[in-house]
Amino acid sequence: MSLEQIELLETWGLKLFFVAIFLLIGLAIQDVLKRGNVPKFGRYVVWLVLFLGCSGFIAKGIIEALWEGSGVG
Repeated sequence: MSLEQIELLETWGLKLFFVAIFLLIGLAIQDVLKRGNVPKFGRYVVWLVLFLGCSGFIAKGIIEALWEGSGVG
């Protein structure tokens, strides 16, 4: 394997790792909310905050990819 292929594999592996971490965090939060008998409004707030955190992380990745593709970064 060439150095470029190894770097690409590492990049995709890191991205998949983050997806798995976000999934596990979501499952853990769902379990805590169910066991804690949290009201509906509280659940919506928790999921909104989790969604905004994930979407910010995804937006950061897209912006970095666009900047690198255009030669800015």
